[in-house]
Parts: sequence; structure tokens; C-alpha cells
Amino acid sequence: MQTNPLHAVKTAYDKALALSRQGDVAQAAGLLDGLALQTPNLPEIHFQRARLAARLGDQDKRLSSIDRALELRPSEPAILTEAIAAHSLAGHHDTVLSLFDRLIALNPKAIKPQAEKALYLQTAGRFDDSENLLRKLQKKHPYDAELYRMLATTIRIQPNDPMIGAMRRLANHPKLSPQGRMHINFALAKAMEDTKTTAKVFPHLKIANKAQAELWPDDPNTRNAERDGVLAAQKGLAQIAESSGTDPALIFVTGLPRSGTTLAEQIIASHSKVHAGGEMATALRTAYDLFGAGAEMRPLANEPQDRLKDFATRLNSAIHPFANPAKTHLTDKSIMAYLIYGLLHATLPNARFIVVHRDPRDIALSIYKNHFSAGTHRYANDLAAIAEVIKSFRQIIAHWRDTLPDRFAEVRYEDLVSDPETQSKHLIAAAGLDWEDQCLNFHEKGGTVKTLSLHQVRQPIYKSSAAAWRRYETDLQPFIDAWGDTPWD
Repeated sequence: MQTNPLHAVKTAYDKALALSRQGDVAQAAGLLDGLALQTPNLPEIHFQRARLAARLGDQDKRLSSIDRALELRPSEPAILTEAIAAHSLAGHHDTVLSLFDRLIALNPKAIKPQAEKALYLQTAGRFDDSENLLRKLQKKHPYDAELYRMLATTIRIQPNDPMIGAMRRLANHPKLSPQGRMHINFALAKAMEDTKTTAKVFPHLKIANKAQAELWPDDPNTRNAERDGVLAAQKGLAQIAESSGTDPALIFVTGLPRSGTTLAEQIIASHSKVHAGGEMATALRTAYDLFGAGAEMRPLANEPQDRLKDFATRLNSAIHPFANPAKTHLTDKSIMAYLIYGLLHATLPNARFIVVHRDPRDIALSIYKNHFSAGTHRYANDLAAIAEVIKSFRQIIAHWRDTLPDRFAEVRYEDLVSDPETQSKHLIAAAGLDWEDQCLNFHEKGGTVKTLSLHQVRQPIYKSSAAAWRRYETDLQPFIDAWGDTPWD
């Protein structure tokens, strides 16, 4: 009995997807590679090959596969979206913007792809184009509060900007949703700060953070259990033998949100041997996948050596999509990586660890002023909770300072902005690299930046944000009270 070729292809395709769901990505990818040779004109196969290649860290295969899928089915939204993600990671700005235009053309009335294009223009450093697009969208959609917040975060609003009046009208709209109330009040707080109407900043911030807290409530017990469980799991962990680390070598740049980690990363990434990975989040995810997540993490000192070596191997694969093959080092500024510094130190002998500190009052102010991705940093909505998180962070860093014998360095944001040359040299040395003068001109580098601080890192180092908390000392009193008698430095 003759087998139907299309039926055989579908059977193999379904098996590949099932293997992928079960976590056997390499075998799934192998099956799809064979199908791509057998039936090269099926876009679904190339689309799935691209997605699996991303998980395996094969950026070249991801790009070639998604481009082939797009060639075969140029108007499929899912394929266009995956192509945007792949080329964004590769830093192909012109290609990404062209893909956004194709996606927008499929549904010109949809707000989301146009807003995402505006955000990508910011990532690419084209702030004027981004502003023009967002203002155009605002005129068409005057009741979309998120558009105002997007624009407010990346421009300095002037007192006569008609956007202020539009935002005030929207803030008082009786049918404004909780999300809308959050977005518009964050935007109005920024407008009041830009126009030096300081007394009105915190009233808007309180409304914004209250709405955000209602949408994504904080759970300090869960947060503390994760911290304590992960730290306890690393007790007694010694450096494993015969580990070569990752290629490229990782430079972890960690600190609390809004502490200056983006500035530090961009200075280091201006070095000819370094590529900026940004907030990759690969290290903690890999650790949780292998050893248990958060409070459930198993004691690592009891884990077999091969299991710890497997962590380094898997992490090496996970970072490849973020790396530049021409660079020997890759920065990772994932916020939570500091939780597993013990594991990273033990398994990655070529890794470096840099911690950025900043005045806790400035960190608290900046965290409270900013909207983070939905559901992340839930403590950010409460000044007393922010105080507890900062104190916890400092205690953990003190532990690593005493525990890690080498490759660990610290820098203060205030020192970096007041004496950039000396502190930049300190950063480059801490990264294990020789000094290059171009590291002082990081703002001229260009490239892709994905962070709330992306506008600042396109500028030379400036001091205006240091001690900004003094303008809001009365409003910050709940934070100061919760800080208690803990030293500020």
C-alpha cells in the first residue's frame, strides 16, 4: 500500500511540534530540517524551524528560515511578527521597519503595530521619527492613554504642548479604564516634572501606582521566599572542575532598576571586544529550568558535577541569539541575575560580575515614577516596599562581596557621572579588558538599546539625575520612614 506523501509530511510535522512542546528541541529541529529538504515550499515548516532555531541559539538559521517562510507567504501576520523579532535581535533596523510597514498595511486601522513601530524607532535611535508617529497616532486615537505615556517617556514636554491639555481631559474621562488611568497619570507626572510643576508630580504618581497595584498586586511573601530559597540553594557550592565557561565570555552588569546599569553596560559595550546583550534573562531561566524555580531550587552543592556542567552548556547555547560572532565578550544586564552569582561564579570561570549602586533615594524615586512591563517589579507601586527591596538587594550583594573571591567589582553611579574617565577605566578593568579611549564616547556608538533608559544612553554622561530625590523629599517620606536607620551608603 502506497503512503500518501503529504500525510507522511504532516505526521512528521506534528511529531516535531510535539517534541518541541516536550522540550526535545534539538530532535524536533532535526525533523523539521529534513522536512524542509523534502518539501521546501511549505511556509509552516520554515516558520517553525525559525522558532526552534531561536530556542537553540542559531541566529543564522533563524533568519534564513523566517526569510524563506516570508518569501513563501508574505502577508501572514504571524510570520511577519516572527521576522520582526528575529531581525530586531540582529539589529537590522531598516529591515525591521520595512517589515513593520508590511504588517501595518495589512490592517491600517490597528494601533498596536504602529505603536510598536514607534517604539522600535526609539530603539534604533530615531527619536524624532518616533515622536512624529506617536503624535500622529494620538490625533487619530485621542482616547488611547498608553500612546501618551509612550511619547512622554522619550521627549521633554514643553509648557505649551497641547498634549498636556489632551492628557488632562482624558484623565477626567468618566469611562477611563484602570489601565488608561495608570498610563495617563504616569504621562501627566512626567509632563509636570518636565514643566517644573513639581507639586503636581506625586499626586499623579499616586494615582498611577494605585491603579497599577490593583491590576498587578504585589506579594512580598512570594518575593522573599524566592530570594531565600535561591540563596540557600547555593550554600557550600564550590567551583566545578573542567568548565570552560561560555563563548563569548559573559560580563554580568547588575543592579536594581534605575540604578545606572544601562549606562555601565553601554560604556563596557563600547569596547571593541564587547557586544551588549541587554536584559537577556537567560541565566536565571536556565538555572530555574535545571535546578528548580525560586523557593523550589535544590541544594546545588548536592547536584552531580555533570549537571552543573550541563548548566554552563545550556547557558552557552541560550546566549548565542544575543551574541555577535565578531566579539569575544557579551554583557548581560538582567536585573535578577545577582540572585545566582554563586552558581554563575562556580560554573563560568571566564565570567565577570559588576554591580552598580546608586543613592537609594534616587533609585526609589525613579522606580516609583516609571511604568514597568505588565506584572513585573510589582513592589514598585509602594514606596515602603521599594525600601525593603533595596535593603534586601544590598544584603545579598554584601553576601557575594564576602563570598566570591575574585572577578567581582562594584561601582557607584554618582562616581561614574562625576568622574567618568576614572570610573570608566575601572569598569573596563573589572570586565577583564584593556582600556580603549572610545569607551568614553559610548553615546556615539549607535546600535540597539532596549531599556527605559534608551534616550539617556544616546547622550554624553550628565549629572542632572544625581540627588534628584531632594526635590521630592516630603513626598518620599514613606520610603525614608521604611528605610529607618539603615545607612544610605
